[in-house]
Amino acid sequence: MLLLQVLYALCQFALSMLAQLRLGLFGLILLSTIFVGIRSRHNGLAVGAAVVFALLMTQA
Repeated sequence: MLLLQVLYALCQFALSMLAQLRLGLFGLILLSTIFVGIRSRHNGLAVGAAVVFALLMTQA
């Protein structure tokens, strides 16, 4: 269980660094919104933020 939480935290950190390098603060906010939507089980929020994030990543 602890290993899974550490792996999850490392993935979050790596993705946030990637978003910050490519998209700046807005990408980091979108990535945080995706994780908050998933954790709070608001699928619409998570999917909407993921779509916007994917569109911005294709433009970067």
